[in-house]
Formats: sequence, C-alpha cells, structure tokens
Amino acid sequence: MTTAKKTTTTGRQGFKTGEAVVYPAHGVGRITAIEEQEIAGYKLELFVVSFEKDKMVLRVPTAKANSVGMRKLAEPELVKKALDLLTGRARIKRTMWSRRAQEYEAKINSGDLLSVTEVVRDLFRSEAQPEQSYSERQLYEAALDRIVREISSVNRITETEALKLIEQSLAKSPRRAKNEAEPEAEAEGDSEGDDLQEEAA
Repeated sequence: MTTAKKTTTTGRQGFKTGEAVVYPAHGVGRITAIEEQEIAGYKLELFVVSFEKDKMVLRVPTAKANSVGMRKLAEPELVKKALDLLTGRARIKRTMWSRRAQEYEAKINSGDLLSVTEVVRDLFRSEAQPEQSYSERQLYEAALDRIVREISSVNRITETEALKLIEQSLAKSPRRAKNEAEPEAEAEGDSEGDDLQEEAA
C-alpha cells in the first residue's frame, strides 16, 4: 500500500520547495513540494517537480536528486558565457547525420547549459543559409527551448526577452552564405538532407 503525505520541508540535498531547478531530460521545472511516500513498508522522500509548460509533474527521490543530474539554475556568469558561446563559429563534425544527431540529443539531455548551447550554435541557420532538415529543426528547437527557459528563469525576464538575447548573440556569429560553403560540405549536407526527407516523408 502506498500512502503519500505532503510536507513543506524547507530543503533537502541543497534544494528547497518553491525553487526552480533543471532536470536533465526535461529542462527547467519548479519544486512544488517534498512528499513522503510509504512503499512496501519503506519511507521514501520525494521532490515533486512541476514542469508548467509541459503540464507534467515528476517525483524524484530526494536521495537520488544529485545522482540523476537534477541541478540548481545556472549562475548569471554561466548564462553570460553561454550567450558568448553563441557568437562563435559552428563546429560541425564531418560524420553521418545519424551519429551527429545522437550526439546532439545526448548534449540536450545532459542538462548542462553550455552543452545545450553548443547544439543551438551548431544547428542555427541564418536566412542566407540552406534550410534545415526536419530532424535538424526538431533538435534545434528542443535545445533552443531549454536555454530560453533557463535564461529567462536566471535573468528573471520573459521567455520572449530571453529569446531576443539569444538571437542577438547568434546574429554576431560568423556565418557563411550558401554560395560560400565548401563544395564537399555542401554535397555532404545535400545527400544527408535527401535521406532525412525520405525518412520524414
């Protein structure tokens, strides 16, 4: 039999109720309560983490919060570092898209702000550049959503304002127009794009 008892305990493992936190697989959420559940005679203490935008609630055992990668919001200096990172040149490995996509997904789910920022930087396309494939776009938007939410929470600004900051940084990054791209890179991108279009169709 499972019984749940809500408690308004101030804090556990350095986390407290009412605090915004980052959970690796879901991004920014808020600890709404600390519950105590009894499962098969064992008492288990859980953080109740609410992800308002996704309309989702997660229960994380307090003892495992750190080992599953739940963390406090980034410090303002780290947010500044992330925005600076967006002004750099994209680093795209010349490997198959499927392998790159796995790497990008791992970075997004790492919960590490700088790793997620690298995905946004590497997958960003300016208007002068070729279109993104469907799967590139999905990964880009997932990463962008993560950093928008964290920057807006840290800087206490709206998500629209956070997005503007990110776009301003991306606008400073060195981008090449399509006709300046290296021929082999263009060819590689086109063939992979065709494969993805077939997958998506």
